[in-house]
Amino acid sequence: MDKLADFFGIETDSSEEETSTVVRSLPPEIEEGNIEYKLKLLSPSPYRFEHLVTQMKWRLKEGLGEAIYEIGVEDCGHMTGLRQDEMEASLETLTKMAERLGASISLIRQVELDGRFAAEVLVRLESERQHNLDIRIAVLGNAAAGKSTLLGVLSQGELDNGQGKARLNLFRHVHEIQTGRTSSISQELVGFDGQGQLMNYSTLKSAAEICEYSSKLVTFIDLAGHQKYTKTTIFGLTTYEPLYAMLVISAKGGLAGTTKEHLGFALALEVPVFVVLSKTDVCTEDGIAETLALTESILKLPGCRKVPFPVVNKEDVIMAAANIIKDNVCPIFMTSSVTGHGLDLLILFLNLLPPMVSVKDREKLDQERPEFKIEEMYSLSDVGTVVGGTLQCGVIKPGDRLVVGPLGHGEFVPVTVASIRRFGTPSQSLRTGQSASLALSNAPKLRKGMVLVAADVQPSACLRFEADIEILYHAGAISKGFQSTVHIGNVCHTAVIESMDQECLSTNDSAHVTFRFLNRPECIRPHARFLFRESSTKGLGHVTEIHPLP
Repeated sequence: MDKLADFFGIETDSSEEETSTVVRSLPPEIEEGNIEYKLKLLSPSPYRFEHLVTQMKWRLKEGLGEAIYEIGVEDCGHMTGLRQDEMEASLETLTKMAERLGASISLIRQVELDGRFAAEVLVRLESERQHNLDIRIAVLGNAAAGKSTLLGVLSQGELDNGQGKARLNLFRHVHEIQTGRTSSISQELVGFDGQGQLMNYSTLKSAAEICEYSSKLVTFIDLAGHQKYTKTTIFGLTTYEPLYAMLVISAKGGLAGTTKEHLGFALALEVPVFVVLSKTDVCTEDGIAETLALTESILKLPGCRKVPFPVVNKEDVIMAAANIIKDNVCPIFMTSSVTGHGLDLLILFLNLLPPMVSVKDREKLDQERPEFKIEEMYSLSDVGTVVGGTLQCGVIKPGDRLVVGPLGHGEFVPVTVASIRRFGTPSQSLRTGQSASLALSNAPKLRKGMVLVAADVQPSACLRFEADIEILYHAGAISKGFQSTVHIGNVCHTAVIESMDQECLSTNDSAHVTFRFLNRPECIRPHARFLFRESSTKGLGHVTEIHPLP
Protein backbone atom coordinates (compact mmCIF):
# COMPACT_ATOMS: atom_id res chain seq x y z
CA MET A 1 0.00 0.00 0.00
CA ASP A 2 1.18 3.53 -0.73
CA LYS A 3 2.03 5.62 2.31
CA LEU A 4 -0.86 8.02 2.90
CA ALA A 5 0.27 9.52 6.21
CA ASP A 6 0.91 12.84 4.44
CA PHE A 7 -2.86 13.43 4.45
CA PHE A 8 -3.69 12.39 8.03
CA GLY A 9 -1.80 14.59 10.47
CA ILE A 10 1.86 13.83 9.64
CA GLU A 11 3.79 16.59 7.87
CA THR A 12 6.29 15.36 5.27
CA ASP A 13 8.64 17.05 2.84
CA SER A 14 6.80 17.78 -0.40
CA SER A 15 9.83 19.01 -2.29
CA GLU A 16 10.20 15.78 -4.26
CA GLU A 17 8.64 16.25 -7.67
CA GLU A 18 7.72 13.71 -10.27
CA THR A 19 8.16 14.80 -13.84
CA SER A 20 5.37 13.70 -16.14
CA THR A 21 3.57 15.32 -19.00
CA VAL A 22 0.24 14.72 -20.65
CA VAL A 23 0.66 13.24 -24.11
CA ARG A 24 -1.01 15.58 -26.62
CA SER A 25 -0.61 13.48 -29.80
CA LEU A 26 -3.17 10.84 -30.72
CA PRO A 27 -2.10 7.23 -30.16
CA PRO A 28 -2.91 4.59 -32.81
CA GLU A 29 -6.53 3.50 -32.97
CA ILE A 30 -7.48 0.36 -31.04
CA GLU A 31 -10.33 -2.05 -31.77
CA GLU A 32 -11.76 -1.99 -28.24
CA GLY A 33 -13.28 1.06 -26.57
CA ASN A 34 -15.54 3.86 -27.76
CA ILE A 35 -13.06 5.94 -29.84
CA GLU A 36 -13.15 5.70 -33.64
CA TYR A 37 -10.76 7.37 -36.11
CA LYS A 38 -12.06 8.35 -39.57
CA LEU A 39 -9.99 10.13 -42.18
CA LYS A 40 -13.13 11.19 -44.08
CA LEU A 41 -16.78 10.20 -44.60
CA LEU A 42 -17.55 11.39 -48.13
CA SER A 43 -20.65 10.09 -49.98
CA PRO A 44 -20.42 6.45 -48.86
CA SER A 45 -22.21 3.80 -50.91
CA PRO A 46 -25.32 2.18 -49.34
CA TYR A 47 -23.25 -0.90 -48.43
CA ARG A 48 -20.49 1.23 -46.94
CA PHE A 49 -23.02 3.35 -45.03
CA GLU A 50 -24.56 0.25 -43.41
CA HIS A 51 -21.08 -0.91 -42.40
CA LEU A 52 -20.36 2.51 -40.85
CA VAL A 53 -23.65 2.41 -38.91
CA THR A 54 -22.82 -1.06 -37.57
CA GLN A 55 -19.39 0.20 -36.56
CA MET A 56 -20.93 3.18 -34.73
CA LYS A 57 -23.36 0.85 -32.95
CA TRP A 58 -20.36 -1.14 -31.67
CA ARG A 59 -18.54 1.98 -30.46
CA LEU A 60 -21.68 3.22 -28.67
CA LYS A 61 -22.05 -0.14 -26.98
CA GLU A 62 -18.42 -0.02 -25.86
CA GLY A 63 -19.00 3.45 -24.34
CA LEU A 64 -22.33 2.61 -22.69
CA GLY A 65 -24.16 4.98 -25.05
CA GLU A 66 -21.29 7.39 -25.83
CA ALA A 67 -18.66 7.37 -28.57
CA ILE A 68 -15.90 9.74 -29.69
CA TYR A 69 -15.18 10.18 -33.40
CA GLU A 70 -11.90 11.72 -34.55
CA ILE A 71 -12.48 13.07 -38.09
CA GLY A 72 -9.51 13.83 -40.33
CA VAL A 73 -7.32 11.36 -38.44
CA GLU A 74 -5.70 8.22 -39.86
CA ASP A 75 -5.78 4.86 -38.03
CA CYS A 76 -2.16 5.36 -37.00
CA GLY A 77 -3.13 8.57 -35.18
CA HIS A 78 -1.64 10.97 -37.71
CA MET A 79 -3.83 14.10 -38.05
CA THR A 80 -3.93 14.56 -41.83
CA GLY A 81 -6.93 16.92 -41.82
CA LEU A 82 -9.58 17.70 -44.43
CA ARG A 83 -10.58 20.68 -46.54
CA GLN A 84 -13.46 22.70 -45.10
CA ASP A 85 -15.96 21.31 -47.63
CA GLU A 86 -14.77 17.74 -46.94
CA MET A 87 -15.15 18.29 -43.20
CA GLU A 88 -18.71 19.61 -43.61
CA ALA A 89 -19.64 16.62 -45.79
CA SER A 90 -18.07 14.18 -43.31
CA LEU A 91 -19.98 15.71 -40.38
CA GLU A 92 -23.22 15.48 -42.40
CA THR A 93 -22.60 11.77 -43.01
CA LEU A 94 -21.80 11.28 -39.31
CA THR A 95 -25.09 12.97 -38.39
CA LYS A 96 -27.04 10.61 -40.68
CA MET A 97 -25.27 7.60 -39.15
CA ALA A 98 -26.18 8.77 -35.65
CA GLU A 99 -29.81 9.42 -36.59
CA ARG A 100 -30.13 5.83 -37.81
CA LEU A 101 -29.26 4.66 -34.29
CA GLY A 102 -31.35 7.21 -32.40
CA ALA A 103 -28.26 9.20 -31.41
CA SER A 104 -27.12 12.78 -31.86
CA ILE A 105 -23.74 14.42 -32.30
CA SER A 106 -22.04 17.46 -30.81
CA LEU A 107 -18.80 19.00 -32.05
CA ILE A 108 -16.31 19.05 -29.18
CA ARG A 109 -13.50 20.83 -30.99
CA GLN A 110 -12.14 21.57 -34.45
CA VAL A 111 -8.47 22.37 -35.08
CA GLU A 112 -6.78 23.84 -38.13
CA LEU A 113 -3.69 22.15 -39.53
CA ASP A 114 -2.01 24.27 -42.23
CA GLY A 115 -5.29 25.15 -43.89
CA ARG A 116 -6.85 21.72 -43.29
CA PHE A 117 -9.15 20.71 -40.42
CA ALA A 118 -9.55 17.86 -37.92
CA ALA A 119 -12.53 17.50 -35.58
CA GLU A 120 -13.46 15.62 -32.43
CA VAL A 121 -17.15 14.72 -32.18
CA LEU A 122 -19.19 13.26 -29.32
CA VAL A 123 -21.92 10.80 -30.36
CA ARG A 124 -24.52 10.03 -27.68
CA LEU A 125 -27.67 7.94 -27.70
CA GLU A 126 -30.86 9.85 -26.92
CA SER A 127 -32.35 9.24 -23.48
CA GLU A 128 -35.30 7.17 -24.68
CA ARG A 129 -32.96 4.77 -26.51
CA GLN A 130 -30.73 3.80 -23.58
CA HIS A 131 -30.57 3.28 -19.85
CA ASN A 132 -29.30 6.62 -18.56
CA LEU A 133 -25.55 6.74 -18.07
CA ASP A 134 -25.20 7.68 -14.39
CA ILE A 135 -21.97 9.21 -13.03
CA ARG A 136 -21.76 9.59 -9.23
CA ILE A 137 -19.37 12.27 -7.94
CA ALA A 138 -18.51 12.81 -4.26
CA VAL A 139 -17.95 16.48 -3.37
CA LEU A 140 -15.14 16.83 -0.82
CA GLY A 141 -13.33 19.74 0.79
CA ASN A 142 -13.03 21.81 3.94
CA ALA A 143 -15.94 23.69 5.47
CA ALA A 144 -16.45 27.10 3.80
CA ALA A 145 -14.63 25.97 0.63
CA GLY A 146 -17.77 26.68 -1.40
CA LYS A 147 -18.90 23.10 -2.12
CA SER A 148 -22.65 23.57 -1.62
CA THR A 149 -22.59 26.98 -3.33
CA LEU A 150 -20.93 25.46 -6.40
CA LEU A 151 -23.49 22.64 -6.53
CA GLY A 152 -26.30 25.16 -6.13
CA VAL A 153 -25.03 27.12 -9.13
CA LEU A 154 -24.65 23.98 -11.26
CA SER A 155 -28.05 22.53 -10.34
CA GLN A 156 -30.11 25.75 -10.29
CA GLY A 157 -28.44 27.53 -13.21
CA GLU A 158 -28.11 30.85 -11.35
CA LEU A 159 -24.93 32.49 -10.08
CA ASP A 160 -24.46 33.13 -6.37
CA ASN A 161 -24.85 36.63 -4.92
CA GLY A 162 -21.69 36.38 -2.82
CA GLN A 163 -23.72 35.73 0.36
CA GLY A 164 -24.44 32.03 -0.12
CA LYS A 165 -27.86 32.32 -1.77
CA ALA A 166 -27.14 29.50 -4.23
CA ARG A 167 -26.58 26.92 -1.48
CA LEU A 168 -29.86 27.43 0.40
CA ASN A 169 -31.78 24.90 -1.72
CA LEU A 170 -29.28 22.19 -0.79
CA PHE A 171 -29.51 22.45 3.00
CA ARG A 172 -31.77 19.95 4.75
CA HIS A 173 -31.75 21.27 8.34
CA VAL A 174 -32.33 24.64 10.02
CA HIS A 175 -28.93 24.59 11.71
CA GLU A 176 -27.27 24.14 8.30
CA ILE A 177 -28.92 27.33 7.07
CA GLN A 178 -27.96 29.16 10.26
CA THR A 179 -24.29 28.09 10.24
CA GLY A 180 -23.76 27.68 6.48
CA ARG A 181 -22.23 24.23 7.13
CA THR A 182 -23.38 20.95 5.61
CA SER A 183 -23.82 18.30 8.31
CA SER A 184 -25.72 15.62 6.38
CA ILE A 185 -25.43 13.89 3.03
CA SER A 186 -27.44 15.47 0.23
CA GLN A 187 -27.59 14.62 -3.45
CA GLU A 188 -27.98 16.97 -6.40
CA LEU A 189 -28.78 15.88 -9.93
CA VAL A 190 -27.89 17.43 -13.27
CA GLY A 191 -28.01 15.90 -16.74
CA PHE A 192 -26.78 16.31 -20.29
CA ASP A 193 -28.82 15.74 -23.43
CA GLY A 194 -27.56 14.19 -26.66
CA GLN A 195 -26.04 17.50 -27.79
CA GLY A 196 -24.19 17.97 -24.50
CA GLN A 197 -26.48 20.72 -23.17
CA LEU A 198 -26.75 21.00 -19.38
CA MET A 199 -30.14 19.93 -17.99
CA ASN A 200 -30.92 21.45 -14.57
CA TYR A 201 -33.66 23.18 -12.59
CA SER A 202 -33.32 26.43 -14.51
CA THR A 203 -35.44 24.94 -17.31
CA LEU A 204 -36.88 21.77 -15.78
CA LYS A 205 -39.12 21.47 -12.75
CA SER A 206 -38.13 18.15 -11.16
CA ALA A 207 -35.53 15.40 -11.02
CA ALA A 208 -37.94 13.22 -12.98
CA GLU A 209 -37.89 15.71 -15.88
CA ILE A 210 -34.09 15.96 -15.76
CA CYS A 211 -33.93 12.17 -15.98
CA GLU A 212 -36.47 12.11 -18.84
CA TYR A 213 -34.69 14.63 -21.04
CA SER A 214 -31.09 13.61 -20.27
CA SER A 215 -28.94 11.01 -21.96
CA LYS A 216 -26.32 11.26 -19.22
CA LEU A 217 -26.91 11.90 -15.52
CA VAL A 218 -24.44 13.29 -13.00
CA THR A 219 -25.31 12.80 -9.32
CA PHE A 220 -23.33 14.96 -6.89
CA ILE A 221 -23.01 13.59 -3.35
CA ASP A 222 -22.48 16.66 -1.16
CA LEU A 223 -20.48 15.62 1.91
CA ALA A 224 -19.77 17.53 5.11
CA GLY A 225 -16.51 19.48 5.33
CA HIS A 226 -16.22 20.15 9.08
CA GLN A 227 -14.04 17.87 11.21
CA LYS A 228 -16.92 17.03 13.58
CA TYR A 229 -18.83 15.40 10.70
CA THR A 230 -16.00 13.09 9.57
CA LYS A 231 -18.16 10.02 10.30
CA THR A 232 -20.82 11.30 7.89
CA THR A 233 -18.23 12.01 5.20
CA ILE A 234 -16.65 8.54 5.43
CA PHE A 235 -20.11 6.93 5.42
CA GLY A 236 -21.00 8.81 2.23
CA LEU A 237 -17.77 7.78 0.49
CA THR A 238 -18.01 4.09 1.36
CA THR A 239 -21.78 3.67 1.06
CA TYR A 240 -22.54 5.56 -2.16
CA GLU A 241 -19.34 4.35 -3.88
CA PRO A 242 -18.77 7.41 -6.10
CA LEU A 243 -17.01 6.95 -9.44
CA TYR A 244 -15.14 10.25 -9.02
CA ALA A 245 -14.32 12.73 -6.27
CA MET A 246 -14.42 16.52 -6.76
CA LEU A 247 -12.12 18.17 -4.20
CA VAL A 248 -13.16 21.81 -3.73
CA ILE A 249 -10.43 24.11 -2.40
CA SER A 250 -10.93 27.79 -1.62
CA ALA A 251 -8.41 29.84 -3.61
CA LYS A 252 -8.32 32.28 -0.70
CA GLY A 253 -8.27 29.78 2.17
CA GLY A 254 -5.92 27.23 0.63
CA LEU A 255 -5.53 23.65 1.85
CA ALA A 256 -7.00 24.34 5.28
CA GLY A 257 -8.86 22.11 7.72
CA THR A 258 -9.97 18.74 6.37
CA THR A 259 -8.84 19.30 2.75
CA LYS A 260 -5.82 16.99 2.86
CA GLU A 261 -7.69 14.42 4.93
CA HIS A 262 -10.54 14.28 2.41
CA LEU A 263 -8.03 13.83 -0.39
CA GLY A 264 -6.52 10.99 1.62
CA PHE A 265 -9.89 9.27 1.96
CA ALA A 266 -10.43 9.37 -1.81
CA LEU A 267 -6.92 8.02 -2.46
CA ALA A 268 -7.38 5.24 0.10
CA LEU A 269 -10.58 4.10 -1.65
CA GLU A 270 -8.92 4.48 -5.10
CA VAL A 271 -11.44 7.06 -6.34
CA PRO A 272 -10.14 9.26 -9.20
CA VAL A 273 -9.92 12.91 -8.09
CA PHE A 274 -10.23 16.26 -9.81
CA VAL A 275 -9.78 19.60 -8.07
CA VAL A 276 -11.83 22.80 -8.23
CA LEU A 277 -10.24 25.99 -6.91
CA SER A 278 -13.26 28.07 -5.90
CA LYS A 279 -13.76 31.72 -4.91
CA THR A 280 -11.25 33.08 -7.42
CA ASP A 281 -13.28 36.32 -7.50
CA VAL A 282 -12.18 37.23 -3.96
CA CYS A 283 -8.53 36.26 -4.37
CA THR A 284 -5.65 38.06 -6.05
CA GLU A 285 -3.76 36.51 -8.96
CA ASP A 286 -0.76 35.99 -6.68
CA GLY A 287 -2.99 34.29 -4.11
CA ILE A 288 -4.47 31.97 -6.75
CA ALA A 289 -0.99 31.11 -8.01
CA GLU A 290 0.17 30.34 -4.45
CA THR A 291 -2.80 28.04 -3.75
CA LEU A 292 -2.34 26.35 -7.12
CA ALA A 293 1.37 25.73 -6.46
CA LEU A 294 0.62 24.28 -3.00
CA THR A 295 -2.09 22.05 -4.44
CA GLU A 296 0.26 20.75 -7.13
CA SER A 297 2.95 19.98 -4.55
CA ILE A 298 0.47 17.96 -2.45
CA LEU A 299 -0.71 16.00 -5.50
CA LYS A 300 2.90 15.02 -6.26
CA LEU A 301 3.58 13.56 -2.81
CA PRO A 302 4.64 9.87 -2.76
CA GLY A 303 1.31 8.79 -1.26
CA CYS A 304 -0.63 10.50 -4.04
CA ARG A 305 1.53 10.44 -7.19
CA LYS A 306 -0.93 12.40 -9.31
CA VAL A 307 -0.04 14.46 -12.36
CA PRO A 308 -1.48 17.98 -11.72
CA PHE A 309 -3.07 19.38 -14.87
CA PRO A 310 -4.42 22.97 -14.64
CA VAL A 311 -7.30 23.39 -17.11
CA VAL A 312 -7.36 26.77 -18.85
CA ASN A 313 -9.08 26.10 -22.20
CA LYS A 314 -11.35 23.71 -24.08
CA GLU A 315 -8.49 21.60 -25.38
CA ASP A 316 -7.29 21.05 -21.82
CA VAL A 317 -10.76 19.86 -20.83
CA ILE A 318 -10.80 17.22 -23.56
CA MET A 319 -7.33 16.03 -22.63
CA ALA A 320 -8.21 15.90 -18.92
CA ALA A 321 -11.39 13.85 -19.44
CA ALA A 322 -9.53 11.39 -21.66
CA ASN A 323 -6.65 10.85 -19.20
CA ILE A 324 -8.13 11.17 -15.69
CA ILE A 325 -8.41 7.38 -15.34
CA LYS A 326 -5.62 5.81 -17.36
CA ASP A 327 -2.78 8.29 -16.87
CA ASN A 328 -3.36 9.24 -13.20
CA VAL A 329 -4.02 12.84 -14.25
CA CYS A 330 -5.64 15.20 -11.72
CA PRO A 331 -7.35 18.10 -13.54
CA ILE A 332 -7.47 21.43 -11.68
CA PHE A 333 -10.20 23.98 -12.49
CA MET A 334 -10.24 27.63 -11.41
CA THR A 335 -13.82 28.82 -10.85
CA SER A 336 -16.04 31.46 -9.29
CA SER A 337 -19.66 30.83 -8.34
CA VAL A 338 -20.27 34.61 -8.30
CA THR A 339 -18.81 35.71 -11.66
CA GLY A 340 -19.16 32.33 -13.41
CA HIS A 341 -15.46 32.27 -14.31
CA GLY A 342 -14.35 28.76 -15.32
CA LEU A 343 -17.77 27.14 -14.92
CA ASP A 344 -18.12 26.54 -18.67
CA LEU A 345 -14.95 24.43 -18.66
CA LEU A 346 -16.08 22.48 -15.59
CA ILE A 347 -19.50 21.78 -17.17
CA LEU A 348 -17.86 20.58 -20.40
CA PHE A 349 -15.61 18.30 -18.33
CA LEU A 350 -18.63 16.79 -16.55
CA ASN A 351 -20.26 16.20 -19.93
CA LEU A 352 -17.19 14.32 -21.19
CA LEU A 353 -16.38 12.27 -18.05
CA PRO A 354 -16.23 8.59 -19.05
CA PRO A 355 -17.90 5.74 -17.14
CA MET A 356 -15.53 3.74 -14.95
CA VAL A 357 -16.83 0.29 -15.96
CA SER A 358 -16.14 -1.13 -19.41
CA VAL A 359 -19.00 -2.60 -21.41
CA LYS A 360 -17.61 -6.12 -20.98
CA ASP A 361 -17.43 -5.76 -17.20
CA ARG A 362 -20.91 -4.20 -17.17
CA GLU A 363 -22.39 -7.10 -19.13
CA LYS A 364 -20.62 -9.59 -16.88
CA LEU A 365 -22.04 -7.89 -13.76
CA ASP A 366 -25.52 -7.79 -15.29
CA GLN A 367 -25.38 -11.58 -15.69
CA GLU A 368 -24.70 -12.15 -11.99
CA ARG A 369 -27.41 -12.71 -9.40
CA PRO A 370 -28.73 -9.38 -8.05
CA GLU A 371 -27.31 -7.73 -4.94
CA PHE A 372 -28.80 -4.42 -3.76
CA LYS A 373 -27.22 -2.39 -0.93
CA ILE A 374 -29.73 -0.74 1.40
CA GLU A 375 -28.63 2.83 2.21
CA GLU A 376 -31.91 4.42 3.33
CA MET A 377 -35.33 3.28 4.55
CA TYR A 378 -38.77 4.88 4.51
CA SER A 379 -42.24 3.85 5.61
CA LEU A 380 -45.07 5.33 3.54
CA SER A 381 -48.68 4.87 4.59
CA ASP A 382 -49.98 4.09 1.10
CA VAL A 383 -46.96 2.08 -0.07
CA GLY A 384 -45.35 0.40 2.92
CA THR A 385 -41.63 -0.19 3.29
CA VAL A 386 -39.40 1.59 0.78
CA VAL A 387 -35.61 1.17 0.63
CA GLY A 388 -33.10 3.30 -1.26
CA GLY A 389 -29.72 2.14 -2.43
CA THR A 390 -27.50 0.99 -5.28
CA LEU A 391 -27.53 -2.24 -7.27
CA GLN A 392 -24.09 -3.85 -7.07
CA CYS A 393 -24.71 -6.47 -9.74
CA GLY A 394 -27.49 -8.22 -11.63
CA VAL A 395 -30.86 -6.87 -12.76
CA ILE A 396 -33.98 -6.30 -10.62
CA LYS A 397 -37.53 -5.98 -11.97
CA PRO A 398 -40.91 -5.39 -10.27
CA GLY A 399 -42.29 -8.69 -9.03
CA ASP A 400 -38.88 -10.25 -8.34
CA ARG A 401 -38.67 -12.35 -5.20
CA LEU A 402 -35.54 -11.70 -3.16
CA VAL A 403 -34.32 -12.14 0.41
CA VAL A 404 -33.26 -9.34 2.76
CA GLY A 405 -30.89 -9.44 5.72
CA PRO A 406 -28.99 -10.15 7.78
CA LEU A 407 -31.36 -9.84 10.72
CA GLY A 408 -30.29 -10.10 14.35
CA HIS A 409 -29.05 -13.69 14.17
CA GLY A 410 -27.76 -13.55 10.61
CA GLU A 411 -30.90 -14.87 8.94
CA PHE A 412 -32.43 -13.66 5.65
CA VAL A 413 -36.18 -13.48 5.00
CA PRO A 414 -38.09 -13.42 1.68
CA VAL A 415 -39.58 -10.19 0.26
CA THR A 416 -41.11 -9.15 -3.07
CA VAL A 417 -40.19 -6.04 -5.08
CA ALA A 418 -43.53 -4.29 -5.57
CA SER A 419 -42.24 -1.34 -7.63
CA ILE A 420 -39.08 0.54 -8.65
CA ARG A 421 -38.62 4.30 -8.93
CA ARG A 422 -35.57 6.19 -10.19
CA PHE A 423 -35.47 9.95 -9.56
CA GLY A 424 -39.22 9.92 -8.90
CA THR A 425 -40.08 8.09 -12.12
CA PRO A 426 -41.42 4.49 -12.25
CA SER A 427 -38.95 2.07 -13.82
CA GLN A 428 -39.43 -1.42 -15.22
CA SER A 429 -35.87 -2.54 -14.42
CA LEU A 430 -32.80 -1.65 -12.41
CA ARG A 431 -29.34 -2.46 -13.74
CA THR A 432 -25.83 -2.71 -12.31
CA GLY A 433 -24.54 0.54 -10.85
CA GLN A 434 -27.90 2.32 -10.83
CA SER A 435 -29.48 3.83 -7.72
CA ALA A 436 -33.20 3.59 -7.03
CA SER A 437 -35.96 3.25 -4.45
CA LEU A 438 -37.68 -0.13 -4.13
CA ALA A 439 -41.09 -0.70 -2.54
CA LEU A 440 -41.06 -4.06 -0.74
CA SER A 441 -43.90 -6.36 0.22
CA ASN A 442 -43.83 -8.39 3.45
CA ALA A 443 -40.67 -6.66 4.66
CA PRO A 444 -39.50 -7.01 8.30
CA LYS A 445 -37.98 -4.16 10.29
CA LEU A 446 -34.95 -3.05 8.30
CA ARG A 447 -31.80 -1.01 8.94
CA LYS A 448 -28.99 0.58 6.97
CA GLY A 449 -26.28 -1.89 6.00
CA MET A 450 -28.59 -4.72 4.96
CA VAL A 451 -28.66 -6.20 1.46
CA LEU A 452 -31.27 -7.57 -0.93
CA VAL A 453 -30.03 -10.64 -2.79
CA ALA A 454 -31.42 -13.46 -4.90
CA ALA A 455 -32.88 -16.24 -2.79
CA ASP A 456 -31.03 -19.00 -4.66
CA VAL A 457 -27.51 -17.72 -3.85
CA GLN A 458 -27.77 -18.82 -0.19
CA PRO A 459 -26.41 -15.57 1.30
CA SER A 460 -24.44 -15.72 4.50
CA ALA A 461 -23.51 -13.19 7.16
CA CYS A 462 -20.39 -13.08 9.31
CA LEU A 463 -19.24 -11.86 12.69
CA ARG A 464 -15.53 -12.24 11.92
CA PHE A 465 -13.41 -11.39 8.93
CA GLU A 466 -9.69 -11.19 8.17
CA ALA A 467 -8.06 -8.18 6.55
CA ASP A 468 -4.76 -6.57 5.64
CA ILE A 469 -4.70 -3.11 7.22
CA GLU A 470 -2.49 -0.02 7.20
CA ILE A 471 -2.58 2.62 9.92
CA LEU A 472 -2.99 6.02 8.27
CA TYR A 473 -2.71 7.93 11.54
CA HIS A 474 -2.57 7.05 15.23
CA ALA A 475 -1.07 9.08 18.06
CA GLY A 476 0.15 6.02 19.97
CA ALA A 477 0.18 2.27 19.36
CA ILE A 478 -2.62 -0.12 18.36
CA SER A 479 -2.71 -3.65 19.78
CA LYS A 480 -5.04 -6.60 20.15
CA GLY A 481 -8.42 -5.53 21.58
CA PHE A 482 -8.47 -2.16 19.80
CA GLN A 483 -12.03 -1.09 18.89
CA SER A 484 -13.00 1.18 16.00
CA THR A 485 -15.88 1.97 13.68
CA VAL A 486 -15.48 0.02 10.44
CA HIS A 487 -16.93 1.36 7.16
CA ILE A 488 -17.27 -1.40 4.53
CA GLY A 489 -19.61 -0.38 1.73
CA ASN A 490 -22.96 0.40 3.35
CA VAL A 491 -21.93 -1.29 6.61
CA CYS A 492 -20.99 1.01 9.50
CA HIS A 493 -20.34 -1.06 12.63
CA THR A 494 -18.02 -1.13 15.65
CA ALA A 495 -15.51 -3.97 15.46
CA VAL A 496 -12.68 -5.19 17.69
CA ILE A 497 -9.30 -6.58 16.62
CA GLU A 498 -9.26 -10.14 17.98
CA SER A 499 -5.86 -11.12 16.62
CA MET A 500 -2.98 -9.64 14.63
CA ASP A 501 0.40 -10.77 13.32
CA GLN A 502 2.20 -7.82 14.97
CA GLU A 503 2.42 -6.92 18.64
CA CYS A 504 1.52 -3.27 18.08
CA LEU A 505 0.97 -0.85 15.19
CA SER A 506 1.77 2.84 14.75
CA THR A 507 1.30 5.29 11.87
CA ASN A 508 2.30 3.78 8.51
CA ASP A 509 2.54 0.23 9.95
CA SER A 510 0.77 -2.69 8.27
CA ALA A 511 -0.55 -6.00 9.61
CA HIS A 512 -2.87 -8.92 8.99
CA VAL A 513 -5.69 -8.86 11.55
CA THR A 514 -8.98 -10.52 12.44
CA PHE A 515 -11.92 -8.20 13.16
CA ARG A 516 -15.11 -9.15 15.03
CA PHE A 517 -18.32 -7.13 14.80
CA LEU A 518 -19.55 -6.34 18.30
CA ASN A 519 -23.33 -6.17 18.00
CA ARG A 520 -24.62 -8.30 15.10
CA PRO A 521 -23.58 -10.15 11.96
CA GLU A 522 -23.08 -8.25 8.72
CA CYS A 523 -23.02 -9.17 5.04
CA ILE A 524 -19.75 -8.04 3.43
CA ARG A 525 -17.86 -8.97 0.27
CA PRO A 526 -14.40 -10.54 0.04
CA HIS A 527 -11.71 -8.20 -1.37
CA ALA A 528 -13.67 -5.09 -0.33
CA ARG A 529 -11.66 -2.01 0.63
CA PHE A 530 -12.69 -0.27 3.84
CA LEU A 531 -11.84 2.51 6.27
CA PHE A 532 -11.85 2.33 10.05
CA ARG A 533 -11.65 5.16 12.56
CA GLU A 534 -11.69 5.93 16.25
CA SER A 535 -11.37 9.57 17.32
CA SER A 536 -8.28 10.86 15.45
CA THR A 537 -7.17 7.33 14.51
CA LYS A 538 -7.76 6.35 10.90
CA GLY A 539 -6.85 3.24 8.96
CA LEU A 540 -7.30 1.54 5.60
CA GLY A 541 -8.06 -2.13 5.06
CA HIS A 542 -8.67 -4.83 2.48
CA VAL A 543 -10.88 -7.83 3.31
CA THR A 544 -9.00 -11.07 2.63
CA GLU A 545 -11.28 -13.72 4.12
CA ILE A 546 -14.78 -13.94 5.60
CA HIS A 547 -15.80 -16.40 8.34
CA PRO A 548 -19.49 -17.18 7.64
CA LEU A 549 -21.81 -18.02 10.50
CA PRO A 550 -22.29 -21.77 10.97
